[in-house]
Amino acid sequence: MITQGQRLPEGKLSELTAEGVVEHQIRELFAKKKVVMFAVPGAFTPTCSNAHLPGFVALADEIKAKGVDLIICLAVNDAFVMKAWGEAQNATEIMMAADGDAAFTTALGLNFDTGHFGGIRSRRYAMIVDDGVVTLLNVDEPKVFKVSDARTILAAL
Repeated sequence: MITQGQRLPEGKLSELTAEGVVEHQIRELFAKKKVVMFAVPGAFTPTCSNAHLPGFVALADEIKAKGVDLIICLAVNDAFVMKAWGEAQNATEIMMAADGDAAFTTALGLNFDTGHFGGIRSRRYAMIVDDGVVTLLNVDEPKVFKVSDARTILAAL
């Protein structure tokens, strides 16, 4: 698993924009930026929709006021699902990023297998990344939502 002080691995994330699906290279996306990225096991799932994403939606302005250039919500879903979920949650200040094949999530070492429920998914976590280097990594234990919430990340900034 990636640790604090390490550089993010190579990879890409997808985002559905007005121009279509855009593939973001990790190195370029995080270059010269302070980024908060949080990941959820799945879009439209209970804890993710009722607590995790809404917390970051509510605190986005405060988080950005602490010098954060970009807030990213990541899930192992496709870009179409992530866009629809972002719209349903009014996540206008958050980049809804898809890791459709779980390649980036796996490279981070933050993947787990849900079996027949949905296959490979991301563990629930939040990280602060400064110019591509992880400066804080909070990973929740399975079926727990305690250390990756927006308030905890805001307090750490």
